[in-house]
Amino acid sequence: METILAFVIGALYAAGIYMMLRRSLVKLLIGLGLLSHAANLLIFTVAKLVRANSPVIAAGEQTLSTPHADPLPQALILTAIVISFGVTAFALALAYRAYKSVGTDDLNEMKGTDV
Repeated sequence: METILAFVIGALYAAGIYMMLRRSLVKLLIGLGLLSHAANLLIFTVAKLVRANSPVIAAGEQTLSTPHADPLPQALILTAIVISFGVTAFALALAYRAYKSVGTDDLNEMKGTDV
């Protein structure tokens, strides 16, 4: 399973970087989203995907029963999702404002508008 995810992560990173190198703001935002999804999958893959019990200590026990899921990668992914949503929302608002000001989404045409 990790091998398949490694190829998927590599494809997502490649597609994200390719989209970010395009001249359109929309493609830049799509590439940003792809990179954030690839980073989330990378964290999950590095943390070893295991089907196990939830990391909750049952009533009357002192320790976790084995095997149990590691809650740290899940917390990291949740934090990364919130941060990537905020960055994407900010980038979307910035791109919308730039499009309204300049009238185009081509990044090369936006360079010539510096005043």
